[in-house]
Amino acid sequence: MATPEEKPAEKTEKKPEPTEQLSVTKHSVRIGGKKVAYTVTCGTMVMREEAEKEGKSEGEKARATVFFIAYTLDGVKDNAKRPVTFSFNGGPGSSSVWLHLGLLGPKRVLLDDEGYAGEPPYKLVDNDYSLLPQTDLVFIDPVGTGYSRMAEGEKVKEYHEYKRDLESVGQFIRTYTTRYGRWSSAKYLIGESYGTTRASGLAGHLIERYGMFLNGVMLVSVALDFQTFRFDATNPLPPVLYLPTYAATAWFHKRLPADLQKKKLRALLDEVEAFAGGEYAAALFQGDALPDAERTRLAKKIARYTGLSVEYVERTNLRIEIFRFCKELLRGERRTVGRLDSRYTGMDRDAAGEQFEYDPGFAAIYGAYAATLNDYLRTDLKFERDGPYEILKGLYLDWGWGEFVNRFASVGDTLRKAMSMNPHMRVLVANGYYDFATPHFASDYTMRHLGIEPELRKNITTSYYEAGHMMYVHQPSLEKLAKELRAFVK
Repeated sequence: MATPEEKPAEKTEKKPEPTEQLSVTKHSVRIGGKKVAYTVTCGTMVMREEAEKEGKSEGEKARATVFFIAYTLDGVKDNAKRPVTFSFNGGPGSSSVWLHLGLLGPKRVLLDDEGYAGEPPYKLVDNDYSLLPQTDLVFIDPVGTGYSRMAEGEKVKEYHEYKRDLESVGQFIRTYTTRYGRWSSAKYLIGESYGTTRASGLAGHLIERYGMFLNGVMLVSVALDFQTFRFDATNPLPPVLYLPTYAATAWFHKRLPADLQKKKLRALLDEVEAFAGGEYAAALFQGDALPDAERTRLAKKIARYTGLSVEYVERTNLRIEIFRFCKELLRGERRTVGRLDSRYTGMDRDAAGEQFEYDPGFAAIYGAYAATLNDYLRTDLKFERDGPYEILKGLYLDWGWGEFVNRFASVGDTLRKAMSMNPHMRVLVANGYYDFATPHFASDYTMRHLGIEPELRKNITTSYYEAGHMMYVHQPSLEKLAKELRAFVK
């Protein structure tokens, strides 16, 4: 009988490594009246990292599988003449479905001209605004979204952090570029919302880690400086930077005085932005030292621009928080306005509450994107998996910020440095006037405070749309944005 000292060591069962699952299909579509033939490579790529134990290398170890959908134009003999664009959305916690089926891919979700999906069932249609004629497209789902998962036994929380997210997505881009022979291609990134945070970080990370210089970065609904949209009692920026979007929303819902209501939207915003960046910002800077008479005068002016009552503005101490506005503007009609797109309205059980129960802007399109994506993967792209495709998870609720702990996250300086190191890299910025998630005036503030040299400022192109966060759900904005993107890549 073995003594305790002689007890045999327990055998640890080696966990099976994940395998790659790919589906390759051929398709054609008509874009701009022309037939476009293309190949779709859809599936998972295993991400490996060097593993160490007790200071000794154990070789490469599978850490995660990243799901992607790549569209490549058929009949291309030289990849060097064909750009490739890597696309992702934000959250953090969103899959790539929104840019994929809303703007860039050869198929898009059918919505009406204003962006309403209507009743189910939903369907995809040929996307006449797709960027595929100009560039190959690779849609990336970061780990924890879509079908991207950590390997068995690995801790998913590790990848849900700003820097590790950059490293994992950057590793995928480098691996795809190598495996599919795209180092000689012009390379672009496009991100939306937190995807702009990721894209700006990657612009620097890809240079410094892999020597990969980009031709351009497209930022849809900018989130580079989180101080611009994080409401806090000691942060005066958000009330100032949100005011023009409050005005635009009140104008859309016809809540402004007659003389303002008859103005064109851009003319109204020029007036409100001048006030917000001037006397309003100066007043908030004074805090409690602001004279009572001046406070009253400003409350009347803010009420005039927002469609709210003077009494309500005074009770907020001249600082209107975004969720309060979404609830207050149409309270008399028992309606709320959306955060992602304030053109949409919703209904709550409690019309007296401080915040809405759900975001009407999200609810209006979520079902259509989820249903069509799940059907499209299995039916058209022949990728079969029974587990859930994670359209949007709340990873942002406990996202790790690493170097930004105890301060507002800001990646504008990373973008500035990347532009300085790579002066040929261009940047496109797209903003929606009805976007409360990343307001256009906050985006303007951020881009004006990058601190880049004057000769590099010409590399930045900015455009605006009469829609919200996903401005492409609005037909006129989709047409305009597609034109801007095509010119940018071309």
